Amino acid sequence: MIPNVLTIAGSDSGGGAGIQADLKAFSALGAFGASAITALTAQNTHGVTAVHAPPAAFMTAQLDAVFGDLRIDAVKLGMLANAEIVRAVAAALRRYQPRYVVLDTVMISKSGHALLLPDAVAALRDELLPLATLITPNLPEAAALLGEPEARDEDAMRRQASALRALGANGVLIKGGHLGGDESPDWLFDANGETRISARRVATRHTHGTGCTLSAAIAALIPRTGNVEEAVRGAKDYLVGALEQADRLSVGTGIGPVHHFHRWW
Repeated sequence: MIPNVLTIAGSDSGGGAGIQADLKAFSALGAFGASAITALTAQNTHGVTAVHAPPAAFMTAQLDAVFGDLRIDAVKLGMLANAEIVRAVAAALRRYQPRYVVLDTVMISKSGHALLLPDAVAALRDELLPLATLITPNLPEAAALLGEPEARDEDAMRRQASALRALGANGVLIKGGHLGGDESPDWLFDANGETRISARRVATRHTHGTGCTLSAAIAALIPRTGNVEEAVRGAKDYLVGALEQADRLSVGTGIGPVHHFHRWW
């Protein structure tokens, strides 16, 4: 059966990240994608120039419409904008209890624009972490959630992943892309223990939407496998291919997107 996967995230008008990246990744990996939009962004390959978030009540209406009709096999959470939307999403997840929830802790865009207001960080940490099957912070996001300096090596990454689990996260995939070097090492911490999952670093400047794409790919794959580690490995392989072929696209004059459909065109 083809899985139905819901993305709850912000819209990227440039098409490279957010809702647009999630739906592309879902389709590329054989899942049907539904969406509930948490924010509209005026955005292109150079950055975010404006953000408009809907009222929390409209967020609830979107979620009730989707969950009330569609069988949702997994949920991916991305940009959540503010504390009211975080709480509305958390309430819906508690109400409908989807089996798998992948939380991409989106806080800052690649261009440095804040995508989560400060009061929402605490709400996300307190209300959504315990509801997530897996959270996928990069190093700056993990540091912000913990109120600590950013990890500079893999030992510090492992300590922070363990600390995030102690805050209530069921599983943590802490991403080491910011470390630099020839490989991009991630650490998966869950009930099965600690697992290092690494991939070679791809030489391209077109990395817009990589975090959104990875978490969306995990959400698309996990209903098929029922295994978090297997889904993460499959998602990493898919993302490496999308990065390897990113230079074939000609999208904007800044940091372009990855090639979500590299296997087909």
